[in-house]
Amino acid sequence: MRELYLGVDVGSWSTKAVLIDGQRRPVGKGIRRSGVDLARATEECRAEALAAAGARAEDIRRAIATGFGRDAVAFANGFRTEISCHARGAFHHFPGEMTVVDIGGQDSKVIRVGAQGRHMSFRMNRKCAAGTGAFLEETAIKLSVPSEKLSELAARSTKRIQLGSFCTVFTSTEILGLIRRGERVEDIARGLLASVAARIVEMEPLSGTVVLTGGVIAHQPFLKEIFEQDHGLRVLVPPDPQFIGALGAALYAAD
Repeated sequence: MRELYLGVDVGSWSTKAVLIDGQRRPVGKGIRRSGVDLARATEECRAEALAAAGARAEDIRRAIATGFGRDAVAFANGFRTEISCHARGAFHHFPGEMTVVDIGGQDSKVIRVGAQGRHMSFRMNRKCAAGTGAFLEETAIKLSVPSEKLSELAARSTKRIQLGSFCTVFTSTEILGLIRRGERVEDIARGLLASVAARIVEMEPLSGTVVLTGGVIAHQPFLKEIFEQDHGLRVLVPPDPQFIGALGAALYAAD
């Protein structure tokens, strides 16, 4: 029997699973839209991770669940907060003092991590979709482009456009005005990503080493350049940033 440890992150948009071995090396992962049946999503993610590792459920020594829907993980042996799991997963890749910025589908978090890997403080945006993946999904519709194309478009921008509204509804109205004015879609796309970064910085001033995690940076890689260009930050992005919370949970399972 193998010695494997599983972490499951049940987010509002997607559920992720990471399987690691006894040397804390990722050997399998799985991802599904969370949908309305969270228990099913967790089972499917576990099955996908096991298949990728060529392993069986019996090989899992311990499983830890995190995320808003962690209570739905029936096979979990324990639970940890999203804050602690994102801090642990980011520290695994970049040991040292840092600020983790996790931008997800429905919320965003700023987590201060000390030199020894402990999370020292955090701020979370829960009041509206501004600065989240939902904001980009909704506003991309106004540009008639798939949201996953925003980053590619923004990278071709030649003009910085500042969107004054953080609210999704008001931003949509503002976009219509920019379209009517003849602004290029590439420049508007950059403005949208820049507004996400600005919303984060407004929530919590950033300094030092910043590590971006979550689904938004996974699908919008140009956001890293925007944090660096617009806010003068040193920004790092770990491999598979969407899975960092699940990786952190798996590392706790292996303790």
